[in-house]
Amino acid sequence: MSDAGLLNFVLFLPLLGVGLLLLSPADNHDFTRRITLTVMIVQFALAAWLYARFDSQVAGLQFETRLPWIADWGVSYQIGLDGYNILLVMLTAFLGPLVVAGAFSAITKDVKLFYAMVFLIQFAMMGTFLAQDLFLFYVFWETMLIPMFLLIGIWGGNRRIYATIKFFLYTAFGSILMLAALIYLVYSLQTTSGITSFAFADLVKAKLPLNVQGWLLAAFALSFAIKVPMVPLHTWLPDAHVEAPTAGSVILAGVLLKMGTYGFMKLGFPLFPDATLLFTPWLMALAVLSIVYGACLALVQDDIKKIIAYSSISHLGYVMLGLLSLELTGIQGAVIQMVSHGLVAAGLFLMVGMIYERCHTRELAAYGGLAKLLPVYSVFFMILTLASVGLPTTSGFTGEFLVLLGAFKAAWPLHQAGQSLPLVLAVVAVSGVVLGALYMLRFALGFLYGAAKAPHQPLLDLDAREKTILGLIVVAVFALGLFPDEPMRKTEMAAKAYKQLVVTSRLPGGTP
Repeated sequence: MSDAGLLNFVLFLPLLGVGLLLLSPADNHDFTRRITLTVMIVQFALAAWLYARFDSQVAGLQFETRLPWIADWGVSYQIGLDGYNILLVMLTAFLGPLVVAGAFSAITKDVKLFYAMVFLIQFAMMGTFLAQDLFLFYVFWETMLIPMFLLIGIWGGNRRIYATIKFFLYTAFGSILMLAALIYLVYSLQTTSGITSFAFADLVKAKLPLNVQGWLLAAFALSFAIKVPMVPLHTWLPDAHVEAPTAGSVILAGVLLKMGTYGFMKLGFPLFPDATLLFTPWLMALAVLSIVYGACLALVQDDIKKIIAYSSISHLGYVMLGLLSLELTGIQGAVIQMVSHGLVAAGLFLMVGMIYERCHTRELAAYGGLAKLLPVYSVFFMILTLASVGLPTTSGFTGEFLVLLGAFKAAWPLHQAGQSLPLVLAVVAVSGVVLGALYMLRFALGFLYGAAKAPHQPLLDLDAREKTILGLIVVAVFALGLFPDEPMRKTEMAAKAYKQLVVTSRLPGGTP
């Protein structure tokens, strides 16, 4: 099988998994769990093979497949790997088996349906990253809504219906505007060049007036900003996280939120460069607001799931800051930060799920002294806490340091030229690091230390399955923190291309 064929197999393997579940016995839950885990492990192994085969010295798409789909509309089935998506595809494939294994003991109702939904959302997320045709991208983007809606709505908490409706309304509203903007963009390309195409490589050549770029960027940005989420479009996230089952929270924080930042990097900013440069100060201000406000909200939460949920808003604000810096260092830092947050937040949500299975409460005040009650659990928790804070040697430090370095490198020349706002925003963004240390150490202090207390004692420490899950995440966190060179080489060509696309004007009559 060719590498392109293998990439298609990686994409569609979860659908094969759904077929296997349909043929499996309805009441044999152990078989359902084993077959789901096996399929996910195979997907990760194949994705890792493609990652190793990916040539960091080649610009553009690799392992590409492009087939006509709806020819009259210019729609193609086009997928491929590039520096934009290679690390995010690996992140998605890596977390898949961990999500499945983490749900072994937590999910006892409608087990086959649950794992079918996990397969479906894995397929949709992988397709969203791989799609190079915007119609195909939109199909995968919308498909993600269905399994996530059901994961929260069926296996969620007491207020799951409220959370699912809020999640659906927010994301559907943004998606409708993005679809309208996409149709207008394709129509504009057709009228100005005679080309009818949804391919990103064609749409990026469209020459649009600044006011049109502004409106289209606003539509795309609203959809992506809701998914990130950026303040003030963030209010759906805490409800979704609190009510979602552990697997839903891991998928949501680990991968789904990256769809928003990936959308900005791959589509929103490169497609409308002049409008992006015009609105960069405002967008940077929103990114820094998300960093600080998300951290402040995390600092005052008593629900341990909400602490991690609000911390996600803060951490992804750094991703936006790095992308908007338009410095190679900051752009690559944004990609590393996406992956780092996916690993760390997934690990923390898995640990919340593990303690919830034992104690059936998420209230921080109900716990104390877990370092004595659950020593192995506490070691893993502290490692992930320090990674979230950004301790050197962890992936959290690598991502945030590169983002801030890029932000300062971009802001200093502007400051010398009399534009001080970018430098002020970069300085304020540093406070997010301090606030991050405050809310995570407050969390750890109340959780692990003090008088030993927890509901439903005595407590059993982590079993072999749980240790394996968390051990793999910790290894990945340190690997990315200590050896970021290889992943950054994979993304360097794409980061350069992203910067070139955004800084090059495409106004009518301008430089193409």
